[in-house]
Amino acid sequence: MRVPDGRVPVHMDYALRLAGRPEPRICVLNTAGGDDPRWALHMYDRFAGHPARLSHLALFPMPNVADPEDLLLSQDVIFVGGGSVANMLAVWRIHGLDRILRKAWQAGIVLAGSSAGGICWFEGGTTDSFGRELRAFTDGLGLLAGSYCPHYDSEPGRRPLYHRLIADGTLAAGIACDDGAAAHFTDDELTELLADRPGASAYRVEPGVTETRLDTRFLG
Repeated sequence: MRVPDGRVPVHMDYALRLAGRPEPRICVLNTAGGDDPRWALHMYDRFAGHPARLSHLALFPMPNVADPEDLLLSQDVIFVGGGSVANMLAVWRIHGLDRILRKAWQAGIVLAGSSAGGICWFEGGTTDSFGRELRAFTDGLGLLAGSYCPHYDSEPGRRPLYHRLIADGTLAAGIACDDGAAAHFTDDELTELLADRPGASAYRVEPGVTETRLDTRFLG
């Protein structure tokens, strides 16, 4: 959904509340978007006046901080933006962020994201990282078992491709979310499905192909 200027997106605000702190520390990453500085500035504008301490980690053309691990492990929430999940994971691995983010997850830091920032936590998903034609991505961080498919209702090719990739074993069974829907995991267990707009749904997709619509709570 479109977020009015000066407002934090609903899903980000939900992640911040999970941290349980009056002024949670949140670091945003836009590696998948090539660390476009306009995105970072947009995030700082969004958080102006919000009771959260915002920072960002950029890796292009070089890290913007001396110690990315120290920055990330000092956060309450880490939020990852969208773009190319394949390029993002390649860059993360070069800089050791795959190892750092696993440590953050094990330390109880809230990990969140949208689109590529959702796929990355799973074993794989569907992506346009390799060109206009959607393809499988099978090299995620694997913090969460299975696969993830974003944009399930807004991009006509996502649903049939996701079904096909699960049916032929390219991707493991997983969760698919419409735009505006999100999956909340506690450790590696699915806790709840959430939506920032009425009608946004989430689904469990399994070999067969079986698609089951999941109960989704509207955040209002």
